[in-house]
Amino acid sequence: MATNLIIVESADRQFSALARTSGLAVTSTVQIDNLFEVERASLTPDVLVIDLRGQKGLPATVSTLKRRFPRLGVVIVASQLDPALMLEAMRAGVTEFVTEPIGPADLKEAVNRVIGYQAPERPLGQILAFVGAKGGVGTTTLAVNVAAALGSERSSVLIADLHVAAHGDVALLLGVEPRFSVVDALDNVERLDEAYLKGLVVRAKAGLDVLASPERPALRPPDAERVRVMVERLAQYYRYVVLDVPRSDFGLLDSLGPVTAMTLVVNQELPTIRRAAQIAAMLRQRYGKDRVAAVVSRYDARADIGQEDIERVVGLPVWGVLPSDYRKAIAAANAGRPLVTDNHSRLAGSVVKLMHRLAGPPAESDKKPAAKSTGRLGGFFS
Repeated sequence: MATNLIIVESADRQFSALARTSGLAVTSTVQIDNLFEVERASLTPDVLVIDLRGQKGLPATVSTLKRRFPRLGVVIVASQLDPALMLEAMRAGVTEFVTEPIGPADLKEAVNRVIGYQAPERPLGQILAFVGAKGGVGTTTLAVNVAAALGSERSSVLIADLHVAAHGDVALLLGVEPRFSVVDALDNVERLDEAYLKGLVVRAKAGLDVLASPERPALRPPDAERVRVMVERLAQYYRYVVLDVPRSDFGLLDSLGPVTAMTLVVNQELPTIRRAAQIAAMLRQRYGKDRVAAVVSRYDARADIGQEDIERVVGLPVWGVLPSDYRKAIAAANAGRPLVTDNHSRLAGSVVKLMHRLAGPPAESDKKPAAKSTGRLGGFFS
């Protein structure tokens, strides 16, 4: 049963008494004109039951509350089935609509359906996040190739492109053309069950699902609470979730929930390392030092700044160094095919090694069956 059930009364001042008669444990009662008080409450609301009988429409505050509390379930009680009101309620994220005559049993069943819709809690899969210390260090390329390496040998892999304010390149690098984006998931996070999510993602040939960035940049940064809930939902339905995270949105960096590993991508340039030290301090504070590490892209062993220098200045262990192979990286990007498909390159081998370091050994249930193909790339596209 919900731990915080709020009854919103309108014309019928005895509506909360009806709810209690049904056996529901009502936490508090507010008047519909003061619905904004719910947002000020010290407890996060689980379910709102709103009596709209005698009202002209749905209060605008409902949409605000749904954005503020994405897990919130809403039950509307109306005098009759009004198509316009139902459409307005659906757009606001209302999950149950009950009409007169209303008995205690009807109300309790509606609330229980909402609670049941919220209820499924699955063990979370691994969440591997990648953020660049500076633009141009190859963060998206690394995230895509780690995800593709996972998809080549393990089941249930998703990559999500969180570049909402600027068009990301995950879909391009994986050669897919998505119809929907991560914005659709954020806007409908209260509906984000397994079936709805499958309608948003697109399958890549590399053996993983893609939740792409939007074609048109969003005008406002995403709500941090909705991002957190979305990431948790993704991890409920996938064993491995890879996140390509924009470095410019610190609110987003602070809202990624139970991240398994946060990887900060750097190179051997002094401005990048200086910026990395600032970001690393925030990431350690948010996620703990054991879950945050650095990866050096385009590593040159002869450079003035070495791996030990980076670890000392940035304050993070370096979990991987990736050799520079500009020609292969560009060719892979232009072809829309991850470079890890070339399992004979040093760069691909380094990415696969990093993937194993981040994700650990797979459980038996995570392994993909051995491919029957005997070609050079046999098994990658299984």
